[in-house]
Amino acid sequence: MDTPLYRSRPDAFSMQPATSVRRKPINDFIYLSEGNSNAFLVVTRDGRVVINTGMGFEAPVHKAYFDSIDRGPVRYIVLTQGHVDHVGGVDLFREPGTEVVAHARNGLQQAYDARLATFRARRSYFAFAESFERMRRAGAGGAPPVQARPTPTVTFEGRHAFELGGVRFELIGCDGAETEDSLLVWLPQQRICFTGNVMGALFGHFPNLVTIRGDRYRDPLKYVEALDLLLSLDAEMLCVGHFDPVVGRDLIRSELTRMKGAVLFVHDAIVTAMNAGQDVWTAMQEIQLPPELDVGQGYGKVAWSARAIWEQYQGWFHGRATSELYAVPPWSVSPELVALAGGPGPVADAAARKSASAPVEALHLAEAALAADPAHRGAIKASLAAHRTLLAQSINFWETRWLEWEIQKLQKKLGDAA
Repeated sequence: MDTPLYRSRPDAFSMQPATSVRRKPINDFIYLSEGNSNAFLVVTRDGRVVINTGMGFEAPVHKAYFDSIDRGPVRYIVLTQGHVDHVGGVDLFREPGTEVVAHARNGLQQAYDARLATFRARRSYFAFAESFERMRRAGAGGAPPVQARPTPTVTFEGRHAFELGGVRFELIGCDGAETEDSLLVWLPQQRICFTGNVMGALFGHFPNLVTIRGDRYRDPLKYVEALDLLLSLDAEMLCVGHFDPVVGRDLIRSELTRMKGAVLFVHDAIVTAMNAGQDVWTAMQEIQLPPELDVGQGYGKVAWSARAIWEQYQGWFHGRATSELYAVPPWSVSPELVALAGGPGPVADAAARKSASAPVEALHLAEAALAADPAHRGAIKASLAAHRTLLAQSINFWETRWLEWEIQKLQKKLGDAA
């Protein structure tokens, strides 16, 4: 196996996008084609099984690679979840007689995603601008590639199995995963499990219990149940939703156990903090994983998940101030407060002094100054410096992409204000 793009242990997720899509054999009958998420081909003597199909605009690349391996009929397409980066190429791969297999809640998941497609595209653009640009280029000079919204031909609750060419496929519904229609594909004879995004995008890292692009909260205790389900399979290989497969029973068990322990630790710490009357901000700052549970935070972050767990239990009202109850945001009074402080200049100067040592406090001050004067160069510079400090410290995909995006906007704003 090639060295994976990330390790299973902490702080190893590369923030840089891959320079090229990798296509490679996993063994003598399973093949991987990477895109926005992994697509897999399983070859049997009686035909092919495709597990996930990528986005519509990248599916032709996946199909060309898979067809170069084997031209047998596509007997099954299995969707591990309804997200667009898993289902988009179904129409391209589907042949007469192909069964499209998904969890019974797949239609509900696709409908949920479609309902907020415009909002999600806008909110996600900062992280996936390159992918959106590739999609635009793919449609240049003609019709854009079709993003499938498939209706499965076979759905199930719980478990479903089929056999093809001597290979047994067991499909297992998996609550607590990234979506409500997630499933595992288990090959018991080979002890190989296709997990999709049950654990999120990075194996061995803390999950995203809610993403900053916007989505439903994930129940941490159901997530732990999903890890228990994976542990019960005792797999020798996990073909995950992003990056290389994870190989080795001992490695898989140790990392799943560590991930489970980390999530339970944060969950229990939040429950303790809530019952002790602590506020969410203090809990976000103080809850730290012990060394033996020190999983990576390349995709989810402990502090973000601490707040997600808190709000899943408590809701949006934190009880800190009466103003939380009303439709007037805190920043509505920033211009008046800045005026009372002597104008945006002194506030921007205070932000600049904090930009290296206390960058988040610097952002609060800079944002207040910019609410009073959106073109104030000192406030823009202080905000830019604070963003750069935070970027230098970040090892998280979402945080990094957001900071990079904001830095680009601030640089442009600074140029426009010249």
